[in-house]
Amino acid sequence: GFLREARNFPEAMIIGCPKFDASVPKGRLYGRYLTHVWVWINTLSVDIRDSMCGFRVYPLPPVLRLIDTVRVGRRMDFDIEILVRLHWTGVAVRNRDTCVNYPPDGISHFDLLRDNLRISRMHAMLFFGMLWRLPWLLTRKRKGS
Repeated sequence: GFLREARNFPEAMIIGCPKFDASVPKGRLYGRYLTHVWVWINTLSVDIRDSMCGFRVYPLPPVLRLIDTVRVGRRMDFDIEILVRLHWTGVAVRNRDTCVNYPPDGISHFDLLRDNLRISRMHAMLFFGMLWRLPWLLTRKRKGS
């Protein structure tokens, strides 16, 4: 699965794309698309099929370089922001389906107010970062890399 994909594509991000069963809370199922749309806008692509699933394998060297040079979110905003920033640097994306179920008594560490505010702030910052990079991103997109 994921580790084999990571060994075969060591320079790529391997991203989980959830296949939800009936246990998924509808708010989570539909609410995540707001973030997906912002990620697609901020990357000028739909390469990242799911931006909120935390089941991933990252290529460590580009992640460490990024974390050494940019302040990246430390809570629920981290998973989204790191994808966008790595995509901006040209790290390849490999999407892998993964089954997800929610146990009835499951625990969530998502703070509805604070994490939504963090994520909204992050999307705004990434949007302005995308505008700053727009000429370069469009050139790269035109060249197909």
